[in-house]
Amino acid sequence: MFAAIARRYDLNNHLHSFGRDQFWRRRAVRLAEVKSGDRVLDAACGTGDLAEAFADACPASVMGVDFTLEMLDLAKAKTARRRRPAGCPAPEYVQGDAMHLPFEDETFDIVSIAFGIRNVGDAVVALREFRRVLRPGGRLVILEFSEPSNAVLRLINRIYSRHIMPVTAALIARDRVGAYRYLPRSVATFLDRKALRDAIEQAGFVSVQQHPLTFGVCVAYIAFTE
Repeated sequence: MFAAIARRYDLNNHLHSFGRDQFWRRRAVRLAEVKSGDRVLDAACGTGDLAEAFADACPASVMGVDFTLEMLDLAKAKTARRRRPAGCPAPEYVQGDAMHLPFEDETFDIVSIAFGIRNVGDAVVALREFRRVLRPGGRLVILEFSEPSNAVLRLINRIYSRHIMPVTAALIARDRVGAYRYLPRSVATFLDRKALRDAIEQAGFVSVQQHPLTFGVCVAYIAFTE
């Protein structure tokens, strides 16, 4: 499904978030408080936008992992085109499953996942994998869609995300596999804010923070390892 929409994935993300998706990623990087010696893993990295945002913060390294080769090909091409300040690493990419990460224990200082935790087979299993590969004092950063707490904004958001966006995004992507019918359903049926917070804690993280963005359409979750 994601392979089928890969070529127009970035365009749809930027258009249908009114450009806010890049702001959300930059905000996530700031919340992660990246240090020069940090090793960063971006899970379900897609076409590499969040990995690139982390690379711009000049950590020691950035690794992106995704299940879909077509997404990774686009991420690699994006990295090859980018110019970056001296000392800032180019992201590296590898194919892999967020529930079975191909890395040793305590490899990374930061693990992130943007709009991907709801698409894994078992979110709790993936969260435990993130905990496994993080060092003590590591940070988990999750970006995920949510619903505004304001009733009027929530209604507008539902109309847009469930009835308008799937049609226009499918036209742009020439989607014949139903990806843009699946995606809004995955948001509607995924864990709400409290349930996701509980799942993060269940996976062994502490001090879970929630930062609603753009009226709560998106939420940044930050959690820590002891």
